[in-house]
Amino acid sequence: MMNVIIVDDEPIARRTLRECCEREPDLQIVGEFGDARAALEAIRAQPPDLLFLDIQIDSQNGVELARSLDPDTLPLIVFVTAYHHYALEAFEVSAVDYLLKPFDDDRFRKTLARVRRRRDAESGGERSNMLNTVIAQLERGARALADSRPRILAESGSRMHMLDVTQVELVEADRNYVKLTVGRETFHARSTLQQAEKSLQSQPLLRISRSCLVNMNHVREISRTPRGDFILVLAGGTTVTSSEGFRDSVRQYLERLKLNPLGRDSGDGSPGWRS
Repeated sequence: MMNVIIVDDEPIARRTLRECCEREPDLQIVGEFGDARAALEAIRAQPPDLLFLDIQIDSQNGVELARSLDPDTLPLIVFVTAYHHYALEAFEVSAVDYLLKPFDDDRFRKTLARVRRRRDAESGGERSNMLNTVIAQLERGARALADSRPRILAESGSRMHMLDVTQVELVEADRNYVKLTVGRETFHARSTLQQAEKSLQSQPLLRISRSCLVNMNHVREISRTPRGDFILVLAGGTTVTSSEGFRDSVRQYLERLKLNPLGRDSGDGSPGWRS
C-alpha cells in the first residue's frame, strides 16, 4: 500500500487526481492540499510514499516545495502541469514522472505503472539525484520562457499594440485578418487563423469552429444549447458557441478535463455533457 498526498491549488484538478487514486487498490490518500505551506508541513510531519505535485501552486512554485523536502525521506514525485511546454523536455532527462493536464485514466495508469516500478528499483540517493536533475532542467526552461515572453503586434483604431499572448482570450477569422479579444478590447492583425494559431502555440487553444480559437486558460463558464453545441463564457465576458462540426472534438476535450462524468448528472447540480 502506498500513502499518497495530492498538492494542487485547483479543486477540479485535486478531485480528478483523488478519483483516479481511489480506483487503485494499492493507493491510500492521506492528505490533499491547495496551498504549498500547509502541504510542506504535512509532508515533513508524515512523508508519503507518493506525491502528486502541481508545478505552479498559488504564489509558490511547486519546484521550490520539492527542493525543500528531506532527501532521506523523499517520496516518489509525479509533477502535474497544465501548459508548461518547457517542462516536458525536462522529464525526458530524468526518471521523475509527470502528468500533463488534461489527462485521462489511461495516461494516469501508465504513469502509476512507472511509479510502481521505480518504488522497487530506486534507492533514496538515486531518487534525490533524479529530482535534482529535473529541477535544474525545469528552472532552465522557466528562465528561457521568461526571456522569450511571446508577444504579437496587432492594431486597434489607428494604433499598433504589443499583445502578450497569454492575455489573448479569443482568435477569430475575419476575411484577410484575425480578430483578437483581450478582455473587453478587440484588436486586428493581418493573418490567417492558421498563422495566428502557430504564433499562440504556447497557449492551450481549442478550435470550436472553422473560424474560432479559444484560449482555454480564460474560459470561466460552459453550458449547452438545445441542439447540443457548447457555449463558452470567457473571463472578459465574451460568449462564443461551438459549431456542429466541432461538437465532438470540443466534447472530447472537456471530457479529458474531468469536469463531470459524461452523460450523467454530476450530483452537485451542474449539468453533465450529454451528447
